[in-house]
Amino acid sequence: MFVILGRVLSSLGVLVAVSIVLFTLVHAIPVSPARVVLGGDASEEDIAEFERDNGLDRPVIVQYLSWAGGVMKGDLGRSLIDNTVIAVTISQTLPVTLELVLWSFCLALVIAVPLGVLSAYHEDRWIDHLARVVATLGVSIPTFWLGLMLIAWGAVGLGWFPAGGYVPWSAGAKPHLLSMTLPSVSLGLYYVAIISRMTRSSVGDVLMADHVRVSRAMGLSRGRILIYVLRNALSPVVTVAAMSFGYMFGWALIVEQVFTIPGMSRALLNAIFRRDYLVIVNVVLVITAMFLVANLIADLLYRWLDPRTAR
Repeated sequence: MFVILGRVLSSLGVLVAVSIVLFTLVHAIPVSPARVVLGGDASEEDIAEFERDNGLDRPVIVQYLSWAGGVMKGDLGRSLIDNTVIAVTISQTLPVTLELVLWSFCLALVIAVPLGVLSAYHEDRWIDHLARVVATLGVSIPTFWLGLMLIAWGAVGLGWFPAGGYVPWSAGAKPHLLSMTLPSVSLGLYYVAIISRMTRSSVGDVLMADHVRVSRAMGLSRGRILIYVLRNALSPVVTVAAMSFGYMFGWALIVEQVFTIPGMSRALLNAIFRRDYLVIVNVVLVITAMFLVANLIADLLYRWLDPRTAR
């Protein structure tokens, strides 16, 4: 229990450290957001007045403490560009990106883990060679190029899927799932390669262990042996899967642009172009928090799979 509490506190510490570094970096940008709001012809007096009204003329540490105090109260602030409530922006875009990542992650696991297990059990056979080909393609094909090819094949060529955009659940389950299929495949293929190779390596190592050889010699069924093998082999796979889940939020930035999905990653890119400091900080911190939560869950699963690590 204390170990878990320590992990939670360390994750919060990482989140605070990231917020400090990020807040400092975005405020180091030499061009003021006032230029975006007021235009390039704005006078220095107008820019100074805008910065004074929005607190941008104060020291960075004062701005950070003011923002952090608001976050503690549940107030993420307002956009410097259009004065929209940042919490509303995140609540509208986070579910879209999170769903895309979850579909991609589930797709990667459903394909990668069985493929890795079969590859380890049938070493140097056709299924093992097929797994190598899938892994090579997965890590070699750029995500944006794969997305464009999927649009050309599935949307333009076959007409089975929409070429882009996001269809909400309210429009029907089938249109919604069709709109998420190509983006999920585009985002998940790379992690199919990563997770399948880790699964193959880990399962292969356990299959060579002495206790597995003894189990076979004692006549245990293949299914029961497989359960024991997976219990011992999935610990490193869980770690890699958790890191992959966090990294997917970064790659979703590209996928959402290719498929014009109005998710949080796209909102982040727009904020960067508009130099919207507070939106950048809050969106990146939410993505960081997702990464930390995924790794915390992985730690709990790791301790369940291998109780020795809980000591």
